[in-house]
Amino acid sequence: MSQNIRIASAAVIGAGTMGRGIAMCLANAGVQVLWLDNNPQMLTQALGAVADTYAHNVRQGRIDEAEAARRRARISQVANYAAIREVDLVIEAVYENLELKQSIFRELDAALKPSAILASNTSYLDVDAIAAVTSRPSQVLGLHFFSPAHIMKLLEIVRGAKTAPAVLEAALELGERMGKVSVVAGNCHGFIGNRMLEKYVQESRRLILEGSLPHRVDAAIQGFGFAMGPFRMFDVVGIDLEWRARELAGKGQDAPTVQVDNRLCEMGRFGQKSGNGFYHYEPGSRQAEHDPEVDALVLHESERLGYQRRDIGAEEILERCLLALVNEGAKILDEGIASTSADIDTVYLNGYGFPKDKSGPMAWADAQGLQSVLARLRDLAGEHGAHWQPAALIERLAAANGRFADVKQEH
Repeated sequence: MSQNIRIASAAVIGAGTMGRGIAMCLANAGVQVLWLDNNPQMLTQALGAVADTYAHNVRQGRIDEAEAARRRARISQVANYAAIREVDLVIEAVYENLELKQSIFRELDAALKPSAILASNTSYLDVDAIAAVTSRPSQVLGLHFFSPAHIMKLLEIVRGAKTAPAVLEAALELGERMGKVSVVAGNCHGFIGNRMLEKYVQESRRLILEGSLPHRVDAAIQGFGFAMGPFRMFDVVGIDLEWRARELAGKGQDAPTVQVDNRLCEMGRFGQKSGNGFYHYEPGSRQAEHDPEVDALVLHESERLGYQRRDIGAEEILERCLLALVNEGAKILDEGIASTSADIDTVYLNGYGFPKDKSGPMAWADAQGLQSVLARLRDLAGEHGAHWQPAALIERLAAANGRFADVKQEH
């Protein structure tokens, strides 16, 4: 492969919410887009939704009608893989199922020209396991867009074990053209952002079982400056997404931390889209309203699971949620999944609503002093168990009076 790859044309596989946003990101950056979905009706609807978005942008004065027409013209519907043979890049944006993604990548590998780059918009799955089914693992990578993709700035570029440097460079250059804030991440479950998020949401779920309530956890997190707390976030994303994923996987439904979510889903409370989730929403409104029925459900589940409830203040909520992020971030940095702590902070500032004035979770921890962070983690491990075991990197940096900002990983 030549060292300078410029992506002029691309294909998008999948016409769901992510596929729509990605098609617009590419078209807005001047890339010709061929769009494919095995459900032609869904694709037709998606093209209509894209046209509506551009019309809305014109009404708001963001672009003029001529620019909207140019962007629409760059997106074309195609019927099969043969029609996309000559594209420089393909981005697969179907739902999170490894076998499905692998079968698509086998077909793409066979159908596309040898120099084409194959990318998956996965948010969790193993990029190397996807690359392994192709004859071109050096040209496979993850491009994790955040929803809605045409609005959210963050792009996690996931390098597989065999991804060629020139392919990473081409992805970074494309990210820049799309106006994205791009961060290169190594391959692991959840990459940088979602791997850390998993620990943060587990902690927020433990807090409500131990004695807090969803609206109180959210109030503490939003009081710190986050755009929204974890339970409002669940409502926006849809509580049923993880619930259905656990059902499909046939595991995880028995964990104490997901019992409140499970009960809500069994009641048809899926979040904002159904009018009720952890909060209540009036018809046509996105305003989250405190719902005493949810408080009663939390109390019932926590008692059923044998928890002795206690008063938990905003300070403890904040500390446990933030330190859960920091401790996992330290492991990610130590493993070389992120090259610098600034990369981790960039992910959290641009993809997860971390308050800008706090500069990101790792910078926040540096400002606390890592000796103080270590002492709190040890206390938490004593009180709550082994999942609070401090990351080895925190132990080393605290002993050397160092900071996360001093660590630089080479690849």
